[in-house]
Amino acid sequence: MSTQTIILAGGCFWCIEHDMRHIPGVLDVVSGYTGDTAASANYEQVSSHATKHREAIQVTYDSNVTSFRAVVQTFCEYIDPTDGQGQFADRGYQYEPVIYTKNDTQAATATEILAELENTGLYEKPIASKIESELPFYLAESYHQNYAEKNGAHYQSYRIGSGREGFVQNTCTIRE
Repeated sequence: MSTQTIILAGGCFWCIEHDMRHIPGVLDVVSGYTGDTAASANYEQVSSHATKHREAIQVTYDSNVTSFRAVVQTFCEYIDPTDGQGQFADRGYQYEPVIYTKNDTQAATATEILAELENTGLYEKPIASKIESELPFYLAESYHQNYAEKNGAHYQSYRIGSGREGFVQNTCTIRE
């Protein structure tokens, strides 16, 4: 087994954490914060804009089973890549969609994927997701981890109410 990690930000981390768990080869997904150079991050700091961190997930995957490309493509299926100001009901910097890359090769692959999305004709607006260099990732509080599994009814209500579920049902080509 060859394990790799990738950090992705795409709105509420509860939703993208849950969605990314379904990829064959994904070993673990945790919620957290990244995108700032501050020495730490927690929900109170991020939600009050005391730091410039974003809600994000860290995906650990077996690169013998799935690839960086496949993980990023799946991620893009579960967000609105045209909304650079947040995701669905969640607005602001901490909810912007970002693919964090470790090196130039990953950045080039992520750029190709976003260009491919732009050329699909699936979206009426231009792709606005960002690609940034990976910064430190801080694990979110335990009550945020596996939120969909621990709080199913509240999670589902949030996912529907935020508009994410309807969007994914109308645009996602990946089906669970």
